[in-house]
Amino acid sequence: MNLILASLILFMIGYVLNMFYISVLYHRGLAHKSIIMGKRMYAFLGLTGAWMTGLDPKTWACMHRLHHMHADTPEDPHSPTQLGLMGVWIGQYKSYLKIEEGLSRNDKHYSSLVADIAFDISFCHRYKLTWLPYLLHFLIAVVISYSFSSSIPGIAYFVGIMGHPIQGWMVNALAHKYGSRNFETNDDSTNNTLVGIFVFGEGYQNNHHQFPKSAKFSVKWNEIDTGYLFCLLGEKLGFFQIPRNQTNASSPY
Repeated sequence: MNLILASLILFMIGYVLNMFYISVLYHRGLAHKSIIMGKRMYAFLGLTGAWMTGLDPKTWACMHRLHHMHADTPEDPHSPTQLGLMGVWIGQYKSYLKIEEGLSRNDKHYSSLVADIAFDISFCHRYKLTWLPYLLHFLIAVVISYSFSSSIPGIAYFVGIMGHPIQGWMVNALAHKYGSRNFETNDDSTNNTLVGIFVFGEGYQNNHHQFPKSAKFSVKWNEIDTGYLFCLLGEKLGFFQIPRNQTNASSPY
């Protein structure tokens, strides 16, 4: 197989896996319950989430709920209004570590926000072994590189599956700074089409903040929400269900 083609395929495999976990399972499923996972899928997420993404699912959900509660105010974990565009890059990481530490100590300020999530923070994060998932995917990348006698396919895979800091920054910074607004929400959320295309529909933050319980982030015909297509596919395969008539629910979770 052509080396460039193989690298592109491996990048896409890693990217789609990463975004399926974060956009569909972490965000729409765990944080907002806009998809309802069965017991097996729920347990599977708790068991594999951190290993697949490097991010603890319970911590991620807690941080995201805090974001919705305090969007673009000083208490927002990652607002460009408060931190500046590039400041979100470091701000989101510091907030994540702070929340993870709070959950590990059972700090009520954080644990009360995710009391509905039945599983604990992941093994790696509980025992300060957060580097293990990254090592795992690095070793997979080494094996891939060795198989192709080139480092390019391995790098492509690793960047695809571990690209969440870039994706998170694009959503949290650009989609709260640049773009259009379909709704007058009480925050600075925007609909950034470019981010929406690259990050599985996550760029439609203005739509999402207006209807946080909706599994579908797009509201216009020309807004592409790939994540919702994966929600529909997952429902078709029996992985989870999409509750109907939740669009205007008063609580985001």
